[in-house]
Amino acid sequence: MKTVTEHIRARLLRGVDKAPLVDLPTMLRSQWSDRFVRYMRNRMAMGGYRYGIMRDPETPKYDNIGSLKARADLYLETGNQEHLVDIANLALVEFIQGCCHPNPYWSPRDDDLHTKELEK
Repeated sequence: MKTVTEHIRARLLRGVDKAPLVDLPTMLRSQWSDRFVRYMRNRMAMGGYRYGIMRDPETPKYDNIGSLKARADLYLETGNQEHLVDIANLALVEFIQGCCHPNPYWSPRDDDLHTKELEK
């Protein structure tokens, strides 16, 4: 049985001999924000001075997930998109350092956890 990802990939590519429905460069541009990444990088640079260098083993460990959750609540309360950038950076630091879980690992999943569509 094919996963949803495999079905989508087949639909987009439509076989080797046919033109894809959406070309990859257009898809990648539409699914990314250079401005968001620029904000992330700027804040990560400043965070290096405030909290220490992310990859330095001597840098203190922080409650990245607790802070991420608090910032999500702040975003929902205020609408300030700065909190979204902070959430992304906290997720990045947690991904690299793995401070908040005793056994972090990478195991891609498909078909079982998706974002719910909001009602109009």
